[in-house]
Amino acid sequence: MSLALVQSLEIRLRPVQAGQIAGWLRRGWQDFCACPLAGLLHGAAMAAFGLALLALAGNRFWLLAGAFSGFLLVAPLAATGLYAISRARARGQPTGLAVALRMWIPNKPVLIGFGLLLALAGTGWVLTSAALITAFAPGPVNSPRDFLQLVVLAREGHLFELWMALGALLAAPVYASSVVSIPLLLDRRVGLWSAVLTSWRVVLAAPGVLGLWAALLVLLSLLAMLPLLLGLLVLAPWLAHASWHAYTELVDASALAERR
Repeated sequence: MSLALVQSLEIRLRPVQAGQIAGWLRRGWQDFCACPLAGLLHGAAMAAFGLALLALAGNRFWLLAGAFSGFLLVAPLAATGLYAISRARARGQPTGLAVALRMWIPNKPVLIGFGLLLALAGTGWVLTSAALITAFAPGPVNSPRDFLQLVVLAREGHLFELWMALGALLAAPVYASSVVSIPLLLDRRVGLWSAVLTSWRVVLAAPGVLGLWAALLVLLSLLAMLPLLLGLLVLAPWLAHASWHAYTELVDASALAERR
């Protein structure tokens, strides 16, 4: 871990203000418009996965609620190909679907390892959420209406508050560990734990801005899910590209060798 810290400290943190978030979103939209096919395919894959969750757990909302929130934890890793497009575009290099697809060739064990960690965290939350709701809800939770009546609006037990608190307790460290680590692992030759430590340094250096960015990501993602997940077609790639620009403005990793 000491070696990871030494490598992390080679990465300089940039000062950041809340007003920069609008720039991240603007440049993310420009990247999406410049290479829409890869973005739309990414959004379609995200929407298809969400619809698969609905089909598998549609009548077991106690499971679906945790599955969708766990889905948000793992989603940043799926954006790796779009980060590559944003990086190539910033460097004046050719962009296109092939650039994104090359990121999925299984020759980057560090990204695979981080993906497994995120999948483990997401699975842990799904199981915890399901166990909490089934154990403490005053009745079966099989539909959104049941969840609203028996969990969100329950008069006793504070189940919804407990569910939200546990979700935040898990999501906060996962977010802090991944907010810049995934694009950093793609961009530079850096160890997994060095990238995670750098991500934590970023969050601790500007908790207000990174907290606002997290809230915006969650809010926009939830809104995109409302029209049968169709909003994810555009919003998922847009936020992925914007997250790359957040990374480039939050850290200066030029001291480390580039990853090809």
